[in-house]
Amino acid sequence: MSIPVTVLRTSLAAALENPTVWQVFSFPPASPLANSLVISPDDPYLEPQNNQYGTISPQVNFKLTLIVPLFDNQGNLADIENFITALMLKLSAAPFSIRLGTFSAPTTSPNDTGQMLMSEISISILTSWS
Repeated sequence: MSIPVTVLRTSLAAALENPTVWQVFSFPPASPLANSLVISPDDPYLEPQNNQYGTISPQVNFKLTLIVPLFDNQGNLADIENFITALMLKLSAAPFSIRLGTFSAPTTSPNDTGQMLMSEISISILTSWS
């Protein structure tokens, strides 16, 4: 399925929704929130790809950031592992051609809304210009 690059972030966010478990942001929010998934551009963001020498399609690179509250090490590692597992199920069911990177080691991040445990994965999606 080829979705135009102009609506890909919101389409990806819709495919990854899990309303009773986490919130999905198709843009970086002002402050990270617990139990959320943030979709942001990765670097490089757009890469023109010459699929079959006939057309040039964009490959869009995103960074997915998983965020859970930081209460205790054991509980939060279990939470982030469960989040990763649930996200992988969502990604495998998504209607995109996705290439996955690897998950980063969980790190803590102090911010205005409290300390959070975060992990990131880079993904690439081959799509269309319009």
